[in-house]
Amino acid sequence: MHLQQTKRGSRLTGGPQYYFHDLSDPVKVYLRQKGAVPVALVTPYGATKSHFFAVGRDSKLGKGQKPEPGQVGHDRIQQGHAGQSIGEAIRHWYNLPDGDFERIDVDIEIIEDMFYVTPLDCKFAQGQKRFRIQKFDSGLTFTHNYISPLWRKQLAEVERHDKGIVRWSLEEICRVMSDHRPQSKIPHVQEPAYRR
Repeated sequence: MHLQQTKRGSRLTGGPQYYFHDLSDPVKVYLRQKGAVPVALVTPYGATKSHFFAVGRDSKLGKGQKPEPGQVGHDRIQQGHAGQSIGEAIRHWYNLPDGDFERIDVDIEIIEDMFYVTPLDCKFAQGQKRFRIQKFDSGLTFTHNYISPLWRKQLAEVERHDKGIVRWSLEEICRVMSDHRPQSKIPHVQEPAYRR
């Protein structure tokens, strides 16, 4: 499944539009039955609610973002009340370079009457190269058993800029937490800030 950017050369009549191509049968049937489906964009940090709508080829968004009969002829993602196109939102969340997209390959899951759209890779109109979009499983997870690659990358970058800050931060967190443990039973805990 992929999104194809249209209106690259005619932005005066509206911003870029993104048409669906090669939708899986379950997604296509669901979209055309509903007319319009809210979209959650899956980012490196997890899925985020958006104002985007997937809209079926025989529908348009009417009052209150409700589907009504239309004649566009393409399944697509519309901005709804979003301040930017789905392509610009993907560019922002995944830190992709500037330029018009030719296509963005996506995966779509239907969860609780919503399309969860995960970008997989993209190709820009002005080049031949395809960009693989890095996917982070459980992007914000930081537990004893699993630290996401996103956290590892962030901690390495912070440590590179300020040597020792990660260890100091961990020691401060542990110091504050120790007074809150049930075994300590310290009443009215004060938490003054200590400077490094």
